[in-house]
Amino acid sequence: MSENRSMFDVIVIGGGAAGLMCAMTAAKRGRSVLVIDASNKVGKKILMSGGGRCNFTNMEVTPDNYICANPHFVKSALKRYSNWDFIAMVLEYGIPYHERKHGQLFCDDSAKDILNMLLAECDKAGVKVNTHCNTNKVMAPSTAKPHYTLKTNQGELRSQSLVIATGSLSIPSMGASGFGHDVADQFGLKVLPLRAGLVPFTFSDHVKGISERLSGLALDGTLSCIDVNGQERSFSEAVLFTHRGLSGPAVLQLSNYWQPGSTVSFDMVPSLDMPEWLLAQKQSSPKSLLRTLMGQHLSKGLVVELQALFWADYQDRPVAEITDAVLKQVGEQINGWQLKPSGTEGYRTAEVTLGGVDTDEISSKTLESKKQPGLFFIGEVLDVSGHLGGFNFQWAWSSGFAAGQYV
Repeated sequence: MSENRSMFDVIVIGGGAAGLMCAMTAAKRGRSVLVIDASNKVGKKILMSGGGRCNFTNMEVTPDNYICANPHFVKSALKRYSNWDFIAMVLEYGIPYHERKHGQLFCDDSAKDILNMLLAECDKAGVKVNTHCNTNKVMAPSTAKPHYTLKTNQGELRSQSLVIATGSLSIPSMGASGFGHDVADQFGLKVLPLRAGLVPFTFSDHVKGISERLSGLALDGTLSCIDVNGQERSFSEAVLFTHRGLSGPAVLQLSNYWQPGSTVSFDMVPSLDMPEWLLAQKQSSPKSLLRTLMGQHLSKGLVVELQALFWADYQDRPVAEITDAVLKQVGEQINGWQLKPSGTEGYRTAEVTLGGVDTDEISSKTLESKKQPGLFFIGEVLDVSGHLGGFNFQWAWSSGFAAGQYV
């Protein structure tokens, strides 16, 4: 490390998953590295993720698991530092973990195991970490000062390379901010429009009341919508009714593709063609009421709500007395309840921020700005968002490692 305590080869702004991975990778190459973070401790999002167990990667990681204006951008970094590379480090540290559905990997004990592993690697490689460090100004290298200069509440800091690993706007209570996007703006890099992703839907119409009354109820369903490119997106997983609307994995996944004002289709019994099934029930159980039949597949509370919505005029009639056309219509509504969210819960609960620094401005190999030598962007600050299931952490590891090889 340089004798001058304010001068480093590399300064990483942001001590989250991507920042720590980049720092330890660079330090292992013999670079002097300082990580600065505005909060009182690094890795806060790691600690709170996965219900405190950290869904640190996935068994199956492909570029298709990411949303980016340039879908090819993630390929290089993911290839050079894969999920298996991170799993190898987890195994090396003897961290017990388990696989849940859809290939998601979680710690058996605590997310602290992952953070402690990263901090141990940083410590071993000689990385210096400063918390409570606010950056007030970033100055570009000049002929007089051929290095980046940061004005901070801890004095002036300088480095040859500067890495922006500040994350984005999701979960402001964790210290999230738009600082990284401001730096991109300062250096003339394009920032694509930002919005909350992996976030619950809210409603202002009659569905709000239904959600409140059913709050806490979960069912496995399929949610679909048409994305901005006119392509249908569909996710089959748990859907949870809450006091504010709909949440659960299927909702969070779909929120990445839903456009404000558009409709969401909710198939509550995806395993059955309900119009066909109801017509068959009319033959085999003609005296049954519709709500009794529906109760075979849906909870009582949900059936009561759906009855008021879809077959109120027929609620006390046996199915034998209901026309095939009406039964077919009710079945179609069960397989495709048309919902119109008024919005989402926003950054307060969003797990990611969609949009960010335009990847066309960044080298996919080095994560360095094409316009500004020595300036690197990694992790969520970029226009790269993963699906739910460990993919955003894997992007943090992969992009952090890729930049760490070059800073």
